[in-house]
Amino acid sequence: MSNVSLQQSLSQQQTLAPQMRKSLEILQASTLELSQMVRQALETNPTLEDITESVSLDEDSEENDDLEHLNETDDDWRESSITENRAMDWSADDETRRQHLYNSVVAPETLQQHLANQLELSGLGPELREAGYALIGNINQRGFLDIPVADLSLRTGIPRPLLDQALELLQSFDPPGIAAPNLHGSLILQLERAGEAATVEYRIVCDFLDDLARKRYPQIAKSLGTTVERVAQAAERISQLNPNPGGDYDASGNPFVAADVVIEKDVDGRFIGRLTNEHMPQLRISDFYKDMVGSTTSPADARQFIRDQIREGRTLIRSLSLRQQTILSIAEKIIEHQPQFLVHGPRQLRPLTMNEIADELGLHATTVSRAVAGKYIITPHGLMEMRAFFATGYQTTDGNEVSNAGVREAIQQLLTHESSSKPLSDAAIAKALTSQGIAVARRTVAKYREQLNILPSHLRKSFTG
Repeated sequence: MSNVSLQQSLSQQQTLAPQMRKSLEILQASTLELSQMVRQALETNPTLEDITESVSLDEDSEENDDLEHLNETDDDWRESSITENRAMDWSADDETRRQHLYNSVVAPETLQQHLANQLELSGLGPELREAGYALIGNINQRGFLDIPVADLSLRTGIPRPLLDQALELLQSFDPPGIAAPNLHGSLILQLERAGEAATVEYRIVCDFLDDLARKRYPQIAKSLGTTVERVAQAAERISQLNPNPGGDYDASGNPFVAADVVIEKDVDGRFIGRLTNEHMPQLRISDFYKDMVGSTTSPADARQFIRDQIREGRTLIRSLSLRQQTILSIAEKIIEHQPQFLVHGPRQLRPLTMNEIADELGLHATTVSRAVAGKYIITPHGLMEMRAFFATGYQTTDGNEVSNAGVREAIQQLLTHESSSKPLSDAAIAKALTSQGIAVARRTVAKYREQLNILPSHLRKSFTG
């Protein structure tokens, strides 16, 4: 007879309320993702109305205040009507409109939503979950982690061990190869997931990927002690791996980037931030459905459904407003901290962390991380990702600070003017930067050069002319 025992244990686990989770999703969503989310809400929630076209952009503030007061008064009257249980008559047209209650359209899932859903189902504690969300916010459309974990730790204030632990979990998520730093790492993850870590394919990806790209099969075969035929077979298998693990979840299907904020000068010549509100409809709760809730002729289950929809609609409207306010507040802090960049360009970007902005705004660093993920800002020097303004950096010999982005810009300038017959090596670039007062190691130069998608010197050399 088998032994059966009962054990009782008590544990605490922090979970996000659905409203809070939706608010965080809206904050983290890019403009185009948010446009899709709002479009889906309009299609599935009959109580929401898009009044964008009916609102004149030329209305002055006094008229807007009057309209807002009128809407508030109207809401008060309707809620009073519901409380007093007033009966209202409904026409046949009204009955037809009720059928809209049951319409539902499901929008495709974004990569970030797909990963966030898996994260929520992982049963993590609040600290690890926050670390996971910070990582997800920095995963690009290809599915690669755009930022080194050490830099993300500095930006957000999340301890490196927590981020490492969360990253290991993310890399076990679907799709295989997700959250790697680059293509090389993604291919390794895919082979490990497939149980092929002890294969020729795995060794080629780890140590001979450049040779494989140049089809140097004999050299690879000699180094691995195998045949050219086996290397060719491995190459065929490697070609079947996914170089773009996040591609299937690009819900927008469109590489177009919409800016969230514009930095421009006011009449006094000062830089100010302005929300573009591009792809951002103005929503309100339909008066028709507010009245329907107060109708005694409507079925009780229908009234309850409408109440739930109105509650969800108001949560969405509040979350959208909070998202926009948060993004604008961060943009204003960027203006405050980066005046030299606004005047002189990328080389004058100063080191800035998300912790600094979070402390000044009274937010958590992970909230700032979510808010800037996938958001773009139009500056006097072109379109930039908002998170590009948050970076560690170096102190120059004259005591000034220069960000990582400023160093990359300096490298780009050096290589733009190099001789095609004698391209600069990484060591030569490091020496040139040192002469400009920026002490950077050769390995750091190589890392930044790769981030700029610039080939090493021996592959940039031209033998013509």
